Amino acid sequence: MDLDLALRTNSPPPLTNKSTSDKKREMERWKRSNRMCMMIMKKAIPESFRGTMSDKVKTAKEFIAEIEKVFVKSEKAEIGTLLAGLISMRYQGKGNIREYIMQMSHLASKLKALKLELSEDLLMHLVLISLPSQFSHFKVSYNCQKETWSLNKLISHCVQEEDRLKQKKTESA
Repeated sequence: MDLDLALRTNSPPPLTNKSTSDKKREMERWKRSNRMCMMIMKKAIPESFRGTMSDKVKTAKEFIAEIEKVFVKSEKAEIGTLLAGLISMRYQGKGNIREYIMQMSHLASKLKALKLELSEDLLMHLVLISLPSQFSHFKVSYNCQKETWSLNKLISHCVQEEDRLKQKKTESA
């Protein structure tokens, strides 16, 4: 049906007296596609957004460009929000420490997608800093070692430490 023809291709050059029937047919197909695209898009978006669109918009590509302008978001603001979230994260001792560290890793990967890559060492230190005081012996033992762990190794050691702390809590109760 070529409904997306107007989105995939630019408008053909204007018709002239010398235009061939193939060119006329191509122009008609493109115009039909553009009309259909515009009708579908205008019907699909909320009415409040339609009011913000310029009446000068004649093609489906221009319409999409106008919508993008309305919804553009600042990468700098998003980076700031993600960094603030990563730095302010604290493990409360409730839930699963593996999921908590994976959450931090997920935020780091979102930052990487925005072209702000955090090294694995930095992420490891952010994880260690965010752990509560119950993990202080664990932190000291990590800092005393010469080798640096991978994130996966840190996760497995943290899970072991969490299990040890839970066991110690039930024994003292």
